[in-house]
Amino acid sequence: MNGVILIDKPKEFTSFDVIAVMRKLCKQKKAGHTGTLDPNATGVLPVLLGCATKAQDLIENHDKTYIADFKLGMTSDTLDIWGNVTENEKPHIVREKFENTLENFVGEIEQIPPMFSAVQINGQRLYDLARKGIDVEREGRKVTVYNATLLDFDAENQSGQIEVSCSKGTYIRTIIDDIGKALGCGAVMSGLRRTKACGFSIDECITLEKAKELAENGTLESRLISTERLFMNYEQILVSEAQAKRFKNGGALDIGRTALKNRELVDGKRYRVKSRDGEFLGLGIVDLQNGAIKVLKLFPLS
Repeated sequence: MNGVILIDKPKEFTSFDVIAVMRKLCKQKKAGHTGTLDPNATGVLPVLLGCATKAQDLIENHDKTYIADFKLGMTSDTLDIWGNVTENEKPHIVREKFENTLENFVGEIEQIPPMFSAVQINGQRLYDLARKGIDVEREGRKVTVYNATLLDFDAENQSGQIEVSCSKGTYIRTIIDDIGKALGCGAVMSGLRRTKACGFSIDECITLEKAKELAENGTLESRLISTERLFMNYEQILVSEAQAKRFKNGGALDIGRTALKNRELVDGKRYRVKSRDGEFLGLGIVDLQNGAIKVLKLFPLS
Protein backbone atom coordinates (compact mmCIF):
# COMPACT_ATOMS: atom_id res chain seq x y z
CA MET A 1 0.00 0.00 0.00
CA ASN A 2 1.14 3.52 -0.83
CA GLY A 3 -0.70 6.44 0.70
CA VAL A 4 -2.34 7.58 3.92
CA ILE A 5 -4.81 5.90 6.25
CA LEU A 6 -6.36 8.14 8.90
CA ILE A 7 -6.65 6.59 12.33
CA ASP A 8 -8.54 7.91 15.33
CA LYS A 9 -5.83 7.12 17.87
CA PRO A 10 -7.23 5.50 21.00
CA LYS A 11 -6.29 6.48 24.52
CA GLU A 12 -3.37 4.66 26.19
CA PHE A 13 -1.79 3.92 22.80
CA THR A 14 1.40 5.65 21.77
CA SER A 15 1.64 6.83 18.18
CA PHE A 16 4.28 4.14 17.68
CA ASP A 17 1.85 1.51 19.00
CA VAL A 18 -0.62 2.54 16.29
CA ILE A 19 2.06 2.33 13.61
CA ALA A 20 3.05 -1.15 14.80
CA VAL A 21 -0.57 -2.33 14.52
CA MET A 22 -1.07 -0.74 11.09
CA ARG A 23 2.20 -2.13 9.77
CA LYS A 24 0.96 -5.61 10.61
CA LEU A 25 -2.57 -5.08 9.29
CA CYS A 26 -1.34 -3.59 6.01
CA LYS A 27 1.53 -6.07 5.70
CA GLN A 28 3.68 -3.02 5.02
CA LYS A 29 7.21 -2.60 6.36
CA LYS A 30 7.41 1.10 5.53
CA ALA A 31 5.05 2.99 7.84
CA GLY A 32 5.19 6.25 9.77
CA HIS A 33 3.05 9.14 10.98
CA THR A 34 2.91 12.92 10.64
CA GLY A 35 2.89 14.00 14.27
CA THR A 36 3.08 12.36 17.67
CA LEU A 37 0.08 12.25 19.99
CA ASP A 38 0.63 11.60 23.70
CA PRO A 39 -0.66 8.24 25.01
CA ASN A 40 -3.51 9.94 26.91
CA ALA A 41 -4.60 11.91 23.84
CA THR A 42 -6.93 10.69 21.11
CA GLY A 43 -7.78 11.77 17.59
CA VAL A 44 -6.40 12.34 14.11
CA LEU A 45 -3.23 10.39 13.38
CA PRO A 46 -2.34 10.23 9.66
CA VAL A 47 -0.52 6.92 9.07
CA LEU A 48 1.89 7.03 6.13
CA LEU A 49 2.39 3.83 4.16
CA GLY A 50 4.90 2.84 1.49
CA CYS A 51 6.16 5.73 -0.63
CA ALA A 52 4.10 8.17 1.48
CA THR A 53 6.66 7.82 4.28
CA LYS A 54 8.98 9.95 2.14
CA ALA A 55 6.60 12.87 2.72
CA GLN A 56 7.36 13.21 6.44
CA ASP A 57 10.04 15.89 6.12
CA LEU A 58 8.20 17.78 3.35
CA ILE A 59 4.75 18.36 4.82
CA GLU A 60 4.26 22.06 5.48
CA ASN A 61 0.65 22.08 6.64
CA HIS A 62 1.25 21.34 10.31
CA ASP A 63 -1.70 23.39 11.59
CA LYS A 64 -3.84 21.44 14.04
CA THR A 65 -7.09 21.74 15.98
CA TYR A 66 -7.65 20.27 19.44
CA ILE A 67 -10.47 19.97 21.93
CA ALA A 68 -9.04 20.00 25.44
CA ASP A 69 -10.60 19.51 28.86
CA PHE A 70 -9.23 21.49 31.79
CA LYS A 71 -9.50 21.63 35.57
CA LEU A 72 -8.90 24.84 37.49
CA GLY A 73 -7.24 24.95 40.89
CA MET A 74 -4.80 22.14 40.16
CA THR A 75 -1.16 22.08 39.09
CA SER A 76 1.12 19.14 38.29
CA ASP A 77 4.66 18.47 37.14
CA THR A 78 3.43 17.39 33.70
CA LEU A 79 0.88 20.24 33.38
CA ASP A 80 -1.87 17.63 33.02
CA ILE A 81 -4.01 15.57 35.33
CA TRP A 82 -1.88 12.45 34.85
CA GLY A 83 1.23 13.88 36.51
CA ASN A 84 2.16 14.34 40.13
CA VAL A 85 -0.31 16.88 41.53
CA THR A 86 1.50 19.73 43.27
CA GLU A 87 -1.52 21.86 44.16
CA ASN A 88 -5.23 21.13 44.46
CA GLU A 89 -7.63 23.82 45.61
CA LYS A 90 -11.06 24.97 44.51
CA PRO A 91 -11.06 28.51 43.12
CA HIS A 92 -14.11 30.57 42.21
CA ILE A 93 -13.53 31.65 38.62
CA VAL A 94 -16.56 32.76 36.60
CA ARG A 95 -17.05 32.00 32.91
CA GLU A 96 -16.63 35.61 31.76
CA LYS A 97 -13.26 35.93 33.51
CA PHE A 98 -12.02 32.72 31.93
CA GLU A 99 -13.16 33.82 28.45
CA ASN A 100 -11.49 37.21 28.83
CA THR A 101 -8.24 35.52 29.86
CA LEU A 102 -8.46 33.01 27.01
CA GLU A 103 -8.57 35.89 24.50
CA ASN A 104 -5.02 36.84 25.55
CA PHE A 105 -3.74 33.54 24.16
CA VAL A 106 -4.89 34.10 20.58
CA GLY A 107 -2.35 35.24 17.99
CA GLU A 108 1.42 34.86 18.14
CA ILE A 109 2.39 33.89 21.66
CA GLU A 110 5.54 32.70 23.37
CA GLN A 111 5.62 29.33 25.09
CA ILE A 112 8.21 27.63 27.24
CA PRO A 113 8.17 23.90 26.37
CA PRO A 114 7.18 21.73 29.35
CA MET A 115 9.83 19.53 30.95
CA PHE A 116 7.74 16.48 30.11
CA SER A 117 8.04 16.90 26.34
CA ALA A 118 10.02 15.48 23.43
CA VAL A 119 11.97 18.71 22.89
CA GLN A 120 15.72 18.12 22.81
CA ILE A 121 18.33 20.19 24.65
CA ASN A 122 21.97 19.27 24.09
CA GLY A 123 20.89 16.00 22.50
CA GLN A 124 18.69 14.92 25.41
CA ARG A 125 14.90 14.67 25.49
CA LEU A 126 13.38 16.88 28.15
CA TYR A 127 11.15 14.07 29.40
CA ASP A 128 14.22 11.89 30.02
CA LEU A 129 15.71 14.62 32.18
CA ALA A 130 12.39 15.24 33.92
CA ARG A 131 12.09 11.57 34.88
CA LYS A 132 15.48 11.87 36.57
CA GLY A 133 14.25 14.86 38.52
CA ILE A 134 16.38 17.28 36.51
CA ASP A 135 14.87 20.65 35.63
CA VAL A 136 16.73 22.68 32.99
CA GLU A 137 16.23 26.18 31.66
CA ARG A 138 14.27 26.25 28.42
CA GLU A 139 14.06 29.07 25.92
CA GLY A 140 10.66 30.39 24.97
CA ARG A 141 9.57 29.97 21.37
CA LYS A 142 6.96 31.61 19.20
CA VAL A 143 3.82 29.70 18.20
CA THR A 144 0.56 30.89 16.69
CA VAL A 145 -2.91 30.28 18.06
CA TYR A 146 -5.37 31.02 15.26
CA ASN A 147 -8.47 30.56 17.34
CA ALA A 148 -9.37 29.59 20.92
CA THR A 149 -12.96 29.09 22.01
CA LEU A 150 -14.48 28.12 25.34
CA LEU A 151 -16.90 25.29 24.53
CA ASP A 152 -18.05 24.49 28.04
CA PHE A 153 -17.58 25.82 31.56
CA ASP A 154 -18.78 24.22 34.80
CA ALA A 155 -18.56 26.88 37.51
CA GLU A 156 -19.43 24.40 40.26
CA ASN A 157 -16.62 21.97 39.41
CA GLN A 158 -14.30 24.67 38.03
CA SER A 159 -13.72 22.69 34.86
CA GLY A 160 -14.47 23.04 31.19
CA GLN A 161 -13.47 22.49 27.60
CA ILE A 162 -11.74 24.63 24.98
CA GLU A 163 -11.15 24.27 21.25
CA VAL A 164 -7.79 25.52 19.95
CA SER A 165 -6.55 25.84 16.37
CA CYS A 166 -2.80 26.36 16.30
CA SER A 167 0.52 26.05 14.50
CA LYS A 168 3.10 23.31 14.73
CA GLY A 169 4.85 22.96 18.08
CA THR A 170 2.04 24.41 20.20
CA TYR A 171 1.55 22.71 23.57
CA ILE A 172 -2.10 22.84 24.63
CA ARG A 173 -1.27 21.87 28.22
CA THR A 174 1.14 24.81 28.36
CA ILE A 175 -1.65 27.14 27.22
CA ILE A 176 -3.90 25.78 29.96
CA ASP A 177 -1.13 26.05 32.56
CA ASP A 178 -0.44 29.64 31.48
CA ILE A 179 -4.16 30.47 31.70
CA GLY A 180 -4.19 29.05 35.21
CA LYS A 181 -1.24 31.26 36.14
CA ALA A 182 -2.95 34.30 34.64
CA LEU A 183 -6.07 33.54 36.67
CA GLY A 184 -3.97 33.07 39.80
CA CYS A 185 -5.37 29.65 40.57
CA GLY A 186 -3.47 27.11 38.49
CA ALA A 187 -4.93 24.75 35.86
CA VAL A 188 -4.21 21.37 34.32
CA MET A 189 -5.28 19.68 31.12
CA SER A 190 -7.57 16.73 31.84
CA GLY A 191 -8.28 15.50 28.31
CA LEU A 192 -7.07 16.07 24.75
CA ARG A 193 -8.51 15.17 21.37
CA ARG A 194 -6.98 16.22 18.04
CA THR A 195 -9.77 16.91 15.56
CA LYS A 196 -7.73 18.24 12.62
CA ALA A 197 -4.17 17.67 11.40
CA CYS A 198 -2.34 18.11 8.07
CA GLY A 199 -5.57 19.10 6.34
CA PHE A 200 -7.44 16.00 7.56
CA SER A 201 -10.39 15.95 9.98
CA ILE A 202 -11.60 13.49 12.59
CA ASP A 203 -14.62 12.69 10.38
CA GLU A 204 -12.28 11.02 7.89
CA CYS A 205 -10.68 8.73 10.48
CA ILE A 206 -11.40 5.15 11.39
CA THR A 207 -10.73 3.40 14.68
CA LEU A 208 -8.11 0.68 15.04
CA GLU A 209 -10.96 -1.77 15.61
CA LYS A 210 -12.49 -0.77 12.28
CA ALA A 211 -9.10 -1.07 10.59
CA LYS A 212 -8.76 -4.62 11.95
CA GLU A 213 -12.25 -5.47 10.70
CA LEU A 214 -11.50 -4.12 7.22
CA ALA A 215 -8.18 -5.97 7.13
CA GLU A 216 -9.93 -9.24 7.97
CA ASN A 217 -12.40 -8.59 5.12
CA GLY A 218 -9.59 -7.67 2.73
CA THR A 219 -11.02 -4.16 2.22
CA LEU A 220 -8.64 -1.99 4.29
CA GLU A 221 -7.17 -0.57 1.08
CA SER A 222 -10.53 1.15 0.48
CA ARG A 223 -9.56 3.61 3.23
CA LEU A 224 -6.28 4.53 1.52
CA ILE A 225 -5.92 8.23 0.65
CA SER A 226 -3.53 9.46 -2.02
CA THR A 227 -0.20 10.86 -0.86
CA GLU A 228 -1.10 13.93 -2.91
CA ARG A 229 -3.61 14.99 -0.22
CA LEU A 230 -0.65 15.86 2.02
CA PHE A 231 0.39 18.57 -0.44
CA MET A 232 -2.85 20.24 -1.46
CA ASN A 233 -1.47 23.61 -0.35
CA TYR A 234 0.82 23.46 -3.40
CA GLU A 235 -0.42 24.44 -6.85
CA GLN A 236 -0.55 21.63 -9.41
CA ILE A 237 1.06 21.49 -12.82
CA LEU A 238 -0.03 19.02 -15.51
CA VAL A 239 2.64 17.60 -17.82
CA SER A 240 2.59 15.64 -21.07
CA GLU A 241 3.12 11.90 -21.29
CA ALA A 242 6.74 12.40 -22.40
CA GLN A 243 7.40 14.90 -19.62
CA ALA A 244 5.81 12.57 -17.08
CA LYS A 245 8.16 9.78 -18.15
CA ARG A 246 11.16 12.10 -17.91
CA PHE A 247 10.10 13.40 -14.48
CA LYS A 248 9.54 9.86 -13.17
CA ASN A 249 13.12 9.06 -14.16
CA GLY A 250 14.42 12.04 -12.19
CA GLY A 251 14.81 14.41 -15.12
CA ALA A 252 14.16 18.16 -14.83
CA LEU A 253 11.50 19.77 -17.02
CA ASP A 254 12.08 22.83 -19.20
CA ILE A 255 9.83 25.56 -17.79
CA GLY A 256 9.32 26.92 -21.31
CA ARG A 257 7.66 23.66 -22.31
CA THR A 258 5.20 23.65 -19.40
CA ALA A 259 2.07 25.60 -18.47
CA LEU A 260 4.28 27.85 -16.33
CA LYS A 261 6.18 29.31 -19.31
CA ASN A 262 4.54 32.76 -19.30
CA ARG A 263 4.27 33.20 -15.55
CA GLU A 264 6.39 35.13 -13.10
CA LEU A 265 7.89 32.37 -10.98
CA VAL A 266 9.55 32.34 -7.59
CA ASP A 267 12.80 30.45 -7.29
CA GLY A 268 12.38 27.43 -5.01
CA LYS A 269 8.59 27.36 -5.21
CA ARG A 270 7.13 23.87 -5.06
CA TYR A 271 4.47 22.34 -7.30
CA ARG A 272 2.49 19.13 -7.42
CA VAL A 273 3.46 17.50 -10.69
CA LYS A 274 0.76 15.38 -12.30
CA SER A 275 0.31 13.57 -15.60
CA ARG A 276 -2.56 14.66 -17.81
CA ASP A 277 -4.51 11.54 -16.79
CA GLY A 278 -4.35 12.66 -13.15
CA GLU A 279 -1.52 10.55 -11.76
CA PHE A 280 0.39 12.29 -8.96
CA LEU A 281 4.07 11.93 -9.81
CA GLY A 282 5.69 13.93 -7.04
CA LEU A 283 6.87 17.39 -6.09
CA GLY A 284 8.79 19.68 -8.39
CA ILE A 285 10.77 22.78 -7.43
CA VAL A 286 11.45 25.87 -9.54
CA ASP A 287 15.10 26.37 -10.57
CA LEU A 288 15.16 29.78 -12.28
CA GLN A 289 18.90 29.70 -12.96
CA ASN A 290 18.46 26.68 -15.22
CA GLY A 291 14.92 27.50 -16.32
CA ALA A 292 13.69 24.17 -15.05
CA ILE A 293 11.29 22.37 -12.76
CA LYS A 294 13.57 19.98 -10.90
CA VAL A 295 12.49 16.86 -9.08
CA LEU A 296 12.17 17.50 -5.34
CA LYS A 297 10.65 14.12 -4.45
CA LEU A 298 9.02 11.31 -6.38
CA PHE A 299 6.19 9.22 -5.00
CA PRO A 300 6.06 6.11 -7.21
CA LEU A 301 3.08 3.82 -6.67
CA SER A 302 5.12 0.74 -7.45
